[in-house]
Amino acid sequence: MNDAILEKLAATASLPGVYLIKDHKAVVIYVGKAKNLRKRLSSYFRKPVQSDLKTALLVEKAATFDTIITETENDALILESNLIKRYHPRYNVILKDDKRYPSLRLDPREPYPNLQVVRKIANDGAFYFGPYTTPGAMYQTLKVINKHFKLRKCRNSVLKNRTRPCLNYQMGGCLGPCCRKVDPDVYQEIVREVVLFLKGRTSDLIQKIRHEMTVAAENPETYELAAELRDRMLALQKVVEKQISVSTDFKDRDVIGLAGAGSSFLITLLSVRGGYLSGSRHFRFEETFAAQPEMVEAFIRQYYERAGFIPKEILTPVPIEGVPLVEAMLGNLKGEKVSILYPQRGEKVRLIRMANDNAADELRRRTSGEAENALLLQRLQRRLKMDRPPHRIECFDNSNILGTSPVSGMVVFQDGGPSRKDYRKYVIRTVDRPDDYAAMAEVLKRRYGKGEKSLPFPDLLMVDGGKGQLNIAAAVMRELGLEGAFQLIGIAKKDEAAGETRDKIYLPGRVNPVNLDREEAVYNLLARIRDEAHRHAIAFHRKRRGKKALASALDAVPGIGSRRKRALLDHFGTVKNIRAATLEELRAVPGISQTVAEALKRALRHSP
Repeated sequence: MNDAILEKLAATASLPGVYLIKDHKAVVIYVGKAKNLRKRLSSYFRKPVQSDLKTALLVEKAATFDTIITETENDALILESNLIKRYHPRYNVILKDDKRYPSLRLDPREPYPNLQVVRKIANDGAFYFGPYTTPGAMYQTLKVINKHFKLRKCRNSVLKNRTRPCLNYQMGGCLGPCCRKVDPDVYQEIVREVVLFLKGRTSDLIQKIRHEMTVAAENPETYELAAELRDRMLALQKVVEKQISVSTDFKDRDVIGLAGAGSSFLITLLSVRGGYLSGSRHFRFEETFAAQPEMVEAFIRQYYERAGFIPKEILTPVPIEGVPLVEAMLGNLKGEKVSILYPQRGEKVRLIRMANDNAADELRRRTSGEAENALLLQRLQRRLKMDRPPHRIECFDNSNILGTSPVSGMVVFQDGGPSRKDYRKYVIRTVDRPDDYAAMAEVLKRRYGKGEKSLPFPDLLMVDGGKGQLNIAAAVMRELGLEGAFQLIGIAKKDEAAGETRDKIYLPGRVNPVNLDREEAVYNLLARIRDEAHRHAIAFHRKRRGKKALASALDAVPGIGSRRKRALLDHFGTVKNIRAATLEELRAVPGISQTVAEALKRALRHSP
């Protein structure tokens, strides 16, 4: 241990606060809190031998530390959270953002709330349900709600401007609050039922509907309502039949499971609602030096800080420090008491065991898939005669129609899987004619011609096309001084007329394509990457061309300026919706008269 750390340690106060451990480059690599800073840091730096391998590695990488004293342990908890968000230390447990997963949002403060699909949970007083890791499950949930609960389906902007009820009202799927007088109390009762359903309290909802059905069946004038309630109850009973009962006390709780190997850990969260298992989610953490109790505590604080729902009870697989502080934090967020329990016996221990088993199984599955991908990349390395496995593969594809609106898309595969956060889109700037070679040269220079700003470079660069595109890529790399920095290949489509059954893979300076006849999995990986690049570029081109076509069509309509154009897009959202709108619906947009609506219909009828 270096003398500078020991001198600092001797001067460290025995007070609550936060400590920041830094490496030799003064980069913060770990942030922690402590009730007694000197005692906690001494456990790192005064022990001759660390019993925990992870702690020993952290101490080995530490060059110095800083401390911030706080008045209370609770202040230290808050400060630690803020500093982790600020520095993103490499070895802390940091929960990644869930923006890629959809949630359902419902704002009960609106007079006629509706369900909205969102990808960001905000602290705005609305109810959020999710995130749903499988969008298919979310849309199946929406399908059940839309069929059996008469919430409105239209957006707020449409609700304000609609002049007659939509088709959902005609089919009995909506009460039509956009145009009809609907009792807010009746509508809010439907909202409460939907909230019960989305919270997993389906059994409670069934009991409520059964009582209403019994009352309605006693009056001949409400037989029709009783039949409707019966159908809704039967549908919900089918939903309950598919749920798994995991506890007998019918409480809402979350159960945390933990599995780990080396520096890789996985936390599984089981959501139990009304005694039924309503869902599970998995969170993977790499290169964390936190002990298991610290890891679980950090997960709880970060997850529920952004969660749409906090249960009254959370079960943990290990005892964590500072339970009263964390419970107080969650209680403030929820508005009522939250208990964090480490069960020792009974039914709750069985739930922890179930969560741990799920975590171990998921980690095993992921680790097995990663091992298979590693072997696959090694085989690809051998076939392409590379000096290293292609952990990062980038692939480019261009898209245009007769040279119009030319674009290019780049996809990235990291360790055999897509890394969508690294995808890029390029609008071709210098090519105004059909010239795929020139477009490829432009986009490659823009991607790799910025020096250190272009990092990280790929291990393997793929271009969609044959020898021509590959030669362009090789020439660009020579011009940029990157020749030999990474491997290049071109993938050319098969010539079915010539009897070819596979796309061809070309290497620079080689006449014949690479033979992958005995490497089916390697070929499938390259084809999958090329197909993803093609999809990415085509989707971007269609979107850009659609906007351009709409702008051209609207610009040609007398009386349509930038303000009305924006109002139309805000109201309808998409080109398809504007084209499908009736004259009456177009006139509902502020500023659109009967004459302008008729001219707009004529223009869009003939636009692409």
